[in-house]
Parts: sequence; structure tokens; C-alpha cells
Amino acid sequence: MVIEAQQSNAEANQQRHPAHAPDMPIVAVIGDGQLARMMQTAAIELGQSLRLLASSNDASAAQVCSDVLLGDYTNLEDVRRAAQGADAVTFDHEHVPNEHLDALIAQGVNVQPRPEALIYAQDKLEMRKKLQALGAPVPPFARIDSVEDALAFWDQVQGEVCLKARRGGYDGHGVWFPDTREALATQVGELLEAGTPLMAEEKVALRGELSAMVARTPSGATQAWPVVESVQRDGVCAEAVAPAPNLDVALRQQAEELSVALANGLGVTGVLAVELFVCQGKDGAVELSVNELAMRPHNTGHWTQDGCCTSQFEQHLRAVLDLPLGDTHTTANYTVMANVLGAAHDPAMPMNKRVLEVMRRYPKAKIHLYGKEHRPGRKIAHVNFCGEHLEATRNAAQAAAHFLVHATWPEQSSEQGE
Repeated sequence: MVIEAQQSNAEANQQRHPAHAPDMPIVAVIGDGQLARMMQTAAIELGQSLRLLASSNDASAAQVCSDVLLGDYTNLEDVRRAAQGADAVTFDHEHVPNEHLDALIAQGVNVQPRPEALIYAQDKLEMRKKLQALGAPVPPFARIDSVEDALAFWDQVQGEVCLKARRGGYDGHGVWFPDTREALATQVGELLEAGTPLMAEEKVALRGELSAMVARTPSGATQAWPVVESVQRDGVCAEAVAPAPNLDVALRQQAEELSVALANGLGVTGVLAVELFVCQGKDGAVELSVNELAMRPHNTGHWTQDGCCTSQFEQHLRAVLDLPLGDTHTTANYTVMANVLGAAHDPAMPMNKRVLEVMRRYPKAKIHLYGKEHRPGRKIAHVNFCGEHLEATRNAAQAAAHFLVHATWPEQSSEQGE
């Protein structure tokens, strides 16, 4: 079976799509969002081009890729079509069924990251159990299969309960903070009745959030980026500041070393984002706690496109192809990434004119649009701003993003930033 698959791949390479340059590797990406779109930009600079499995021709990544296959990532035959002839198969989300990936691997396909690692980004309970086994800092947690399980955990942590859907939650979705035993019982009963697998963990005394990112190759090479401060609003990342300001040196080193240890311990290939809580422990000391894992390029790594020697998108492609990893030193004192989230009502001013106004006021702003139509709360772009001084850089990034969202300038925004 493996020999047949290799022969099939060789034949497919001989009849490759004209998007792909001769003798250059082909990376198939399952998923059609902005992460795949920005992987394509990085691929172009490496002399490559992606093959994309997309749901529609107007999806974010499909707009900029030439070799696009329309299909459903939950359909094994569609995933097989995308993988045929590819040097590596990777993802812009974690939702491809692992049994499909196992089938590809059995046929000799190079899947990166592999399903035995991906499960820890797909299932929050499995992630917690594995992190605990690896000695990573995690809060007390429990599997919740009944109302009785939930109430027992409530008593164990004196009501400091964070309830989570084990699968599918993102950007604040699938996370609940019931404030009474009765509310917890009602919510758990309703969610379990609806078929939602659940877990619970103890709420932490949150003081801030960090993102520690690293890339790892199949042969085991790793390269970490500087630790970033992640600012959340309404459960969604609003901005990322690199490097994280005012962070204790010991915590910075712990976060970076933890990202590398987890990449190795979980067998991750490609980019890994370790989302961390900075919290106050029961003894009053400031400590880290792992919140989530993402095994792909991540929102908190978008700053690397303009503030780092090697962007997360280029590094991900290098890593999944087992190429030498790029340097991750910063190119500015600070880089601030500000997300552009759709407003409640889309302004009358067209986006192209909003972009023009930002360009005029902030020539140093780097605007990255995703080709997505407006929807309230939707991530439609981000702005990167590099500078020498944190406050001025942050203000400029925030003002530029604000104008792209609302078509108005916030009060006290400067004309040029730094």
C-alpha cells in the first residue's frame, strides 16, 4: 500500500499543477482561512505555492491560491485528493478527523503535525491530562460526565469553576463561569443533554496573558520566538505586544523553555502556540499556568510578519518540510499587532478608503487584510506597527485598527506614531 501511494505521488508530481515551480516542494493545506492565506504569501517568497483544500472559491485563502480543490475536510476522499503528490500535508485548523489523518499516514503521506500530537489541541481534557503528566503547570481539573461530577468539583474548588466544552471552543466560545451551584447544575444538564462533552477546571487569579511560540521540525530541531503579551477583550485576542513588556526575566525564561519542552514532549511539528495565564498562586507568588495549545500559526504570532527575521508562516512551512529553521530575533524594539474585528455596524466608508486614510496618517503601519466580508466580531484584518517606544507604538497600532473598524479616529491619536 505504501509503495503504491509513493508511486501515485510520483505520478502526481510529474503532472503537477502549473502553480507549482519545477523541483520545488508542494505543501497541501487543509483549511481556507486567513492562516492558510498568509502561509501562501510565505510560500511565494520561498519559491513555492500551496495546494489548498477549501470549502469555496471565495474563501480567504482560496482568493490567493491557484491550486485550489473544493471539498469537505471531514470527507476522507476529499482529504486524500488534496494530499496526492504533496511533500507535506498541514492545517490551518485542528478539526480534521484524526482517523482521516491516520488513513493518510498508512498510505505513506507526510502529515505534519501528526494526529498523535493534534489530539492535544483538539480535546481540552486530553490536553490537560497530558500536560499534567509532562509536569507542565495546569490548574486542578476534572472530567464532567454528569451534574453530580460538576457539583463535586464545585465543592472541591470552593465554587471557583471554569466550565469548558472539551472540543470546538475558540475566542471565548465554549467557556462558562457559573456563579452558583444551581446555575452550574442547570448549565451542565443542558449541555450534556445537547451532547457537548465537558470538563471543568479551577479559575485562576488572572493577572495577564502570554503567548510562547516555538517551531519544531520532524527531525527535532526547535526555534522559539520572544514571549508575547496577549491582550484579550470579550474573550477574543485584541492585540499582541512583542516582546512582552515588564515581564520578569525568570517568567520569560520559564515560558520560552516551557514552549520548547512541550513541543518536544508532545511531538509537535510546525508551529506551536502555548497560551499562558500569568496568575497569582495560593501562596501569593506570581506563576504561569497553561491555558490552551494551538498546533499551527496563531493570532498572537502575526506580529512576526513585520517584527521578526522569520515569520511564523515561513517558519511553519520550513518546519513541516523539515528544512533548516529561520532566525527569530526581533527587528524592532517593539512590535504591536492589533486585530481588526468587525464592528456592530459596518461603516459607510468602503474598506479600501479606510486603508488609504490609515496609510496617509501612519506610513509605518503594515496592514494585513483577509479578504473577508464584514460580520460583527469577525476577524477581518490586523495591523502591525514596529517602533522604538512601547507607548507610541501601541497607540499607533490601536488607532490604525480602530479606524479600519469604525472609519473614525480615536481621541488623541497622533499623526504619525513613531
